Amino acid sequence: MRRWMTTLALTGAVALALGGCAAPGGADGDLTNDWAALGEPKVFTPAAGTCHGADFSEVSYLSSYLPIDCASSHQVETVHVGTFTGAAATGQAPPARESAERRAAYAECDTRARGYLGADWRVARLWLGVSIPSERAWNGGARWFRCDVVEVIEVEEEGLTTSRTGSLKDALKTPGKLHLGCYATTLDRNDAIDRMNPTACDARHNTEFAGVWRAPSRQRYPQAERDWGAFYGGCYGVIARFAGVTRSSVEFRTGVIALPSGEDDWAAGDRGVRCYLWKSDARFTRSMKDAGPRGLPVQTG
Repeated sequence: MRRWMTTLALTGAVALALGGCAAPGGADGDLTNDWAALGEPKVFTPAAGTCHGADFSEVSYLSSYLPIDCASSHQVETVHVGTFTGAAATGQAPPARESAERRAAYAECDTRARGYLGADWRVARLWLGVSIPSERAWNGGARWFRCDVVEVIEVEEEGLTTSRTGSLKDALKTPGKLHLGCYATTLDRNDAIDRMNPTACDARHNTEFAGVWRAPSRQRYPQAERDWGAFYGGCYGVIARFAGVTRSSVEFRTGVIALPSGEDDWAAGDRGVRCYLWKSDARFTRSMKDAGPRGLPVQTG
């Protein structure tokens, strides 16, 4: 109703002017010269440092953008918002998941997440995802991508997410409950890893998280047993530095568990591999961090 009344009033004013009637006092007869210029329409861009109650979604919609206080229960925290530029920004739709442009976005998110959290997110029960605008938003000029971090229950199992309270800002600067540690690992009847049960490092255990190996970008995702050689080799180097033993001897001192991301995340650009020191018959009751040759002796027999 208000818009209709305004239109009617302007139409009447124009009719008076055209009819040669004098302009009302204080008016110059020009209906447009005092109007403020309309600004350029702004494209919505999400904000970093915000938390969200909904689960992570690879495509973000304005209608579902409802940031909440990180002190309340939430599922996702946006740690960085980047921008597609250059060739990546010229397409008719957002870059495809396995494209070079999306891998570049993942790499930026990975770097920014480490700065936001205080350490590599892979040393903790966390997962990183990249969320992009919908095609409609893209056609409207949106060129952003969101870097979202989610807490998971166990990285060694299904990676099911869980809600949390409190921001993840600097959460990994000092050891805490999120950090990966020691495990009592069991095998199945085929001598394959059956279960990695988290436990305190001063309790009896046979497995310990040692760090992250970053596979080269050309490294293929392991599909068969022969593909695991590079992963074991990379993780043995991580374990040698963690335990304080030589790389040439570490394979005679311990076994290894190499845990890359899921195949979809690998295709998206995640090349971080979690590495675990593992001895099936060990009964460690302390961390093997800097244990040295005496703490982690050469295995005989």
